[in-house]
Amino acid sequence: MTNLLLALNFEPQIESLGSEYWDVVDAARFPRTELRFRNDALLRQLGIEPDAVEDHHLEQAYGCFEARTPLLALRYHGYQFGTYNPLLGDGRGFLYGQLRDRFGQLQDLGTKGSGTTPWSRGGDGRLTLKGGVREIIASEALHRLGVTTSRTLCLVETGEKLWRGDEPSPTRSSVMMRMARTHLRFGTCERLLHLRDAQSLKRLLRHVVDVYYPQIAAAYPVQEGNAAGAIEAQLLAFYAELVERVARLTAEWMAAGFTHGVLNTDNMSLLGESFDYGPFAFLDQWEPGFTAAYFDQTGLYAYGRQPGICHNNLRLLQEPLAMLLPRQPMEQSLETFAPIYQSHYRACMQRRLGLPSRFGRNDNDNGGDDAVRKTLALLAAWPVGYGAFFAGLAAQISTKGLPEEPEALLPVVLDGAEPARKVWLDWRDRWWTQQREAVSAEPAEAQAINARLQRWNLVKTPIRSVIEEFWHAIDQYDNWQPLQTWLKTISVE
Repeated sequence: MTNLLLALNFEPQIESLGSEYWDVVDAARFPRTELRFRNDALLRQLGIEPDAVEDHHLEQAYGCFEARTPLLALRYHGYQFGTYNPLLGDGRGFLYGQLRDRFGQLQDLGTKGSGTTPWSRGGDGRLTLKGGVREIIASEALHRLGVTTSRTLCLVETGEKLWRGDEPSPTRSSVMMRMARTHLRFGTCERLLHLRDAQSLKRLLRHVVDVYYPQIAAAYPVQEGNAAGAIEAQLLAFYAELVERVARLTAEWMAAGFTHGVLNTDNMSLLGESFDYGPFAFLDQWEPGFTAAYFDQTGLYAYGRQPGICHNNLRLLQEPLAMLLPRQPMEQSLETFAPIYQSHYRACMQRRLGLPSRFGRNDNDNGGDDAVRKTLALLAAWPVGYGAFFAGLAAQISTKGLPEEPEALLPVVLDGAEPARKVWLDWRDRWWTQQREAVSAEPAEAQAINARLQRWNLVKTPIRSVIEEFWHAIDQYDNWQPLQTWLKTISVE
């Protein structure tokens, strides 16, 4: 059977920008390749029928990297835990290629664990199998929870043994293929400021607008006689749109109970898409000070600090953009971050609660605000799992239907401590009132509320202990079934 993956129609978009932005690299050669995960939904998104792709086709294309050149390690800098680092860049991955999906959107295929590059900084350029498994879990869970995220196309085990940190024995290795809208980052721009290369920055940003923000390019056409003004207008509109996207992304993380762990500027996409999952973690219990990375000793990137960090990263992005743009309109755009964040966070929380929401920037739904506030107050006072709370609510409504009276709604997490009576009643009565108001206004909401609860919540949230269960089965018994079963329960195109 012909390997369709070796005949895909790639576009040299980043390649055409010029070698100022990347280095051509070679892929590592591995002792063996064994496919461990494939994402058939992404194959369909790329216009490929999964039945036409055999497992060894994925190994050939994305484990052996047959018939694909050039492979590009992208250059970038970034602020890492508040300190500027000019020695970054793709150190264990590369841009495999760019192609259109069946919706006409340009997608990047990028590797992780594919070998050393000029930016490896002494590292081995490899990815542990556990690290690859964790990225699958993060990206698929976030996709199900409505977060704008990259996803994992496939994971191939490579047969090497890797030594990591203080581990007493070597661990298994892998190479992963990620699909993301772009791998261009805030740090791509910061590098050009470091080099004082305004022309390369202008070329980069015009490329970003033309390829990824076509509505902005169309709104401010560059013509003879107005080029400078139109380009400035485009780039200011791009920054304003990026502020909105990042605000919405941050709200989606927070509603999901997700802590990225390393919100350095090199991990911030110029399209406002979440990607690159290292020491991430989902909340167990509600705790704003929760940190995902063991090395985040000061709690800089704690769960509750993520909105402020993303806001600050957008302000840091103004530094390179200021080589081309005036500051004042960028600051005015940045002022919209908080209201956009608050509105979208409320909307995301309401859908997790099953309640209707307009998802509008100017949504004045005070009842929705009240429901969200009371939910957070309940979770702060009741030591239950954050994800388990929403799963319990979804399960109870699915089993018993919407309660006719508030007293019929029982504590939604039945194992463990009982909630404090007053805070439970405050939440229960607010939730019950809002869902009854929705059904009274539109009878079809009776089904819609249950449908939202099932769609926007996970039966089992991949908190650390759950991930360790999956990994223990893989590591000790080469048993992938628990992970595969969980992935099926959250599957959504």
